[in-house]
Amino acid sequence: MRHKVTVPILLLAIGCPSGVTRAAEQAHTNFVFFLVDDMGWADSGCFGSTFHETPHIDALAAAGMKFTAGYAACPVCSPTRASIMTGRHPVRVNITDWIPGSTAARAYNPRFQQINDRDDLALEEVTIAEALQKNGYQTFFAGKWHLGSQGHLPTDQGFDFNIGGHHRGSPPGGYYSPFRNPHLKDKPQKEYLTERLTDESISFLKQRNPDAPFLLYLSYYNIHTPIQAYHKRITHYEEKVERTFGDSKTSPVAEHRGLSRSRQDNAQLASMVAAVDDSVGRINAALADMKLVESTVVIFFSDNGGLCTLAQIGPGCNLPLRSGKGWLYEGGIREPMIIKAPGIARPGTVCDQPVISTDFYPTMLELADIPLRPQQHADGTSLVPLLKGEDRIPHAPLTWHYPHYHGSTWTPGAAIRDGDWKLIELYEYDATELYNLKDDIGETTDLSSTHPEKTADLKAKLKMWQVDLNAEMPVANPDYRPDAPFLPPPKKARTK
Repeated sequence: MRHKVTVPILLLAIGCPSGVTRAAEQAHTNFVFFLVDDMGWADSGCFGSTFHETPHIDALAAAGMKFTAGYAACPVCSPTRASIMTGRHPVRVNITDWIPGSTAARAYNPRFQQINDRDDLALEEVTIAEALQKNGYQTFFAGKWHLGSQGHLPTDQGFDFNIGGHHRGSPPGGYYSPFRNPHLKDKPQKEYLTERLTDESISFLKQRNPDAPFLLYLSYYNIHTPIQAYHKRITHYEEKVERTFGDSKTSPVAEHRGLSRSRQDNAQLASMVAAVDDSVGRINAALADMKLVESTVVIFFSDNGGLCTLAQIGPGCNLPLRSGKGWLYEGGIREPMIIKAPGIARPGTVCDQPVISTDFYPTMLELADIPLRPQQHADGTSLVPLLKGEDRIPHAPLTWHYPHYHGSTWTPGAAIRDGDWKLIELYEYDATELYNLKDDIGETTDLSSTHPEKTADLKAKLKMWQVDLNAEMPVANPDYRPDAPFLPPPKKARTK
């Protein structure tokens, strides 16, 4: 579908991309892509939170389509980010862990050896930014990149501008300036990181060339650790914790070797979610002020689930989903996903078909009226028919391959979802688990023993997919001691 853009007459200083005519420029849709770091599926009001307050995200969902089964291609950040950029599975681009990744040596008595993957997104990969840029788009990146350092930065991968994107996965200076970020110059006054990135994004909208379409990719560092209160919202949530929970403490939930938080009650984390929500509201207000709402597709997503499970409880809670970041249970991979496509998706619609982060690339191409490139975005499927109202589209089973150890206490494994059925392989435990997500979204009842045929079918499909993509499988650690405990013994208290 060709979607006309309404633009002001004034030509600003950025200039018009060479070789692009005014008619071609006005034939495309603008894009704003909000990517939140570590935001759980249930961290916003429109996805069920009663503790976090997210009026602007909720309004975005009410104005667009909410995907209740939108998935990240990996339970950690860098692989999912690569999948969005390329439309290709993390296995295909050989980024299967966060960069530079955990090492098996950090796990206690690991059963498997370290698997090494790339520490950057290869320049040979064609990103969605490059595809849009070549079709006359201005491309702006702000925030967390985490797909490589010098030579592999956003400006090396199709973005005209890079504000704050570098190799680090968490803000090196924390959320208050000085940021200690080589691509984000500090100002004299004290600043909050999310506010600054939002300011820069709005500045781009104001100063861009109005005669050309744009991609604004705002990749928040929030709500990644360090969990650091947003001062403008923290008092409200501290009072809410006191009013709601009083002196009662969070009860941990056992998850294999780790513990999960059992409720949303973290005032600092909630204030960080509120900072994202404020930012979404400010960007949408800027679009309205500039008469860009009807010509701009807005996408909202998270790179993985909320950090819920650690050796001790994590800061967030993803219930009713199980576990969180780092895990292939639903809490680690099912994401808050919204697409507002004016004139295409009816406001307030809901889609429950399982979709995944590789699907954004072909979806954006089709919305921009650019021919699809299936050999390039090999693992993505355009979601435009769903946005137009179709109930179901053909889609390959969703697959995950995470053969690494992670600080969340996850150990190597893989998973597949086909229809309502999901199978998880946990290599460390020689375990295979099967769940029916339609009946059991919390993955509480393993059906592998009562449905052996379905278990065998999904296991075979997962194995075939791993072979087809030449996925690197875990190799036994010769120093593994099967008789050793899962966790190291507690440290002895120091004596004087």
